[in-house]
Amino acid sequence: MIVDAHVHLHPHRLAEAIRRWFDTHAWGIVYREDVDESVQVLCDGGVDRMVALPYVHKPGLARALNEFTLEVARRHHPRVLPCCTVFPGEEGEEQLLDEALSGAFRGAKIHSHVMKVAPDDPRLDPVWRASARFRKPVVIHCGPEPALAGYGVDPRAVSGADRLRRALERHPDAVVIVPHLGFDHTAQFEEMLAHFPNLYLDTTMVVGGYFERQPDLAILRRHPDRILYGTDFPNIPYSWDRELRAIRALRLPAGDEEKILAGNALRLFGSQ
Repeated sequence: MIVDAHVHLHPHRLAEAIRRWFDTHAWGIVYREDVDESVQVLCDGGVDRMVALPYVHKPGLARALNEFTLEVARRHHPRVLPCCTVFPGEEGEEQLLDEALSGAFRGAKIHSHVMKVAPDDPRLDPVWRASARFRKPVVIHCGPEPALAGYGVDPRAVSGADRLRRALERHPDAVVIVPHLGFDHTAQFEEMLAHFPNLYLDTTMVVGGYFERQPDLAILRRHPDRILYGTDFPNIPYSWDRELRAIRALRLPAGDEEKILAGNALRLFGSQ
């Protein structure tokens, strides 16, 4: 079984805006299909489940985007596992989180670079509290890379392992997944795994050799119980299965590979 724990399925206009941003500031996106076609690409490739991670860049957009994500999940049940998002500090933040995480949403997505908010910012306290209360994960992009100028903020000023450590010291029961192996603070995030049993990492975009630098992939051998496979599909500049092939090329023990490719995600997000 394969679970892609990091997929973005956005409405057409928002997806087009995101593609333009990536084309300008990051890399050219290969996949430009609409949502239903995007889901089909992964299904045709043998992906059994995918975790949909919406995110917003300003207040007032989250509720509509969450409803869109939930509708996509209904159309593609049980393949798509929906998460919600919220803009930290926006009016009604706690109510939105309570309604979403007490219901069908499997977790929440926060992007420190896009939202310009550090993990230890008090505006995120409602997110951490909701995660702990409902035992559902928060996927938060809080590693410093990619440090792109297009975010309009220095990503290193709103991210980093120490910033997440401070948040988890206040909210130790929050369940947290840091994508991209927390690059380029991978070593620091790995050290935190021993101290925070509800902390996980995902492999998105950092195990396939696309970037000139990549983390020590031996981390997958050291912590197969704490790492999830993810891709960032469709916002990627290469074939969707590049990182799947890279993980399989490591020839991990079968049980460890299964945990990374499916088991850990199913345990955290559920299966249907």
